[in-house]
Amino acid sequence: MTFEDRIYIMGILNVTPDSFSDGGMYFAHTKAIERGIEMEREGADIIDIGGESTRPGATPVPVEEELKRVIPVIKELAGAVNIPISIDTYKSEVAKRAIEAGASIVNDVSALRFDPSMVRVLKEYNVKIVLMHMLGTPATMQTNIGYKDVIEDVYEFLKERIEFAETMGIKKDRIIIDPGIGFGKKLIHNLLLIKHIDKFKELGCPVLIGPSRKSFIGEILHLPVQERLEGTAGAVAFAIMKGVNIVRVHDVRPIKHMIQVMEAIKKAGNKP
Repeated sequence: MTFEDRIYIMGILNVTPDSFSDGGMYFAHTKAIERGIEMEREGADIIDIGGESTRPGATPVPVEEELKRVIPVIKELAGAVNIPISIDTYKSEVAKRAIEAGASIVNDVSALRFDPSMVRVLKEYNVKIVLMHMLGTPATMQTNIGYKDVIEDVYEFLKERIEFAETMGIKKDRIIIDPGIGFGKKLIHNLLLIKHIDKFKELGCPVLIGPSRKSFIGEILHLPVQERLEGTAGAVAFAIMKGVNIVRVHDVRPIKHMIQVMEAIKKAGNKP
């Protein structure tokens, strides 16, 4: 999976009681497994499983609780679907156990900053890693937000994180980057990052973006979380036009249909 040949959809599966959008919907393991299988049918290319909410103001979950939430789901889904499973965690022990259970991507919102042992896990297992930009921690990221130039600041952060990972023995072809929409950003910062998402292609890694149902869409449309599909689709479509490789979304089926139409238009030849 090189992520350069087409647009890939990463379906969000929160096995949590308190995620900002769908907290509690898939907290029961049976519901989570059913949703993971359904996402593959809907057209997801990756299932991203998380056991700790990273919404603004969220408090950390103990390792054992996070493991209890995600490992049974990963084990079951690994044998039930034919697409890669990603573990959304910044904790090395959770990443290790998730990989052993069947995950092949680690989605680390801290970009290897919160747990020094994460590098050791990544070196031991040949999996891909998502490095994401975030100010502070989920509990503090929406306080004291400030950038000299949000595009340059996020670009330099991701560049440094890529270089750090390579220095630690993680090959660049295993790295995916994410500018972190909604993670320590105001409305204007999110809009600018999406508008200039092509800038991050210069770093030489696949670019992932996750605008799904986020508060910046609610600010624009004045709509609650569950009514932000069209806004999400607009953000995703713009990002695709600017060259993004992976889109992380809750609503797999409608986003898949939108991408299919966009790709058909893109591939169409000259007029007869």
